[in-house]
Amino acid sequence: MTAKRVVAALIENAGRFLVQRRRLDGARAGLWEFPGGKREPGESDEAALARECREELGLSVEVGPLVFETEHAYPDLTVSLGLFACRILDGTAVAKEGQLVSWLPRAELASVPFCEADLELVRRLSEGQP
Repeated sequence: MTAKRVVAALIENAGRFLVQRRRLDGARAGLWEFPGGKREPGESDEAALARECREELGLSVEVGPLVFETEHAYPDLTVSLGLFACRILDGTAVAKEGQLVSWLPRAELASVPFCEADLELVRRLSEGQP
């Protein structure tokens, strides 16, 4: 199975990270993740991430460097996940697609159930790594 490219934003503000909980009616229902989504054909990682943040959260972001990358096989698909450091340029995070949005302190990241592809990053962040 070919891995689907997924991009996500690592947005930190005052020691808190922007995360979202997936809707209850889809794949990985109710699990937490970093905001982002699937890259469309012909899109760069950076363009896809800027589009996803705008569509899902109403945020204009500056996409910075790649900070984490992994591949994970779920029962229904394999994802190639790239997580990029991002900075909010404009807007306030608002859940536009039925998901829950929250700013979690670094120390609380490991206390909520994240999607499996994010677990290594959550562990690293919880241990104080960048």
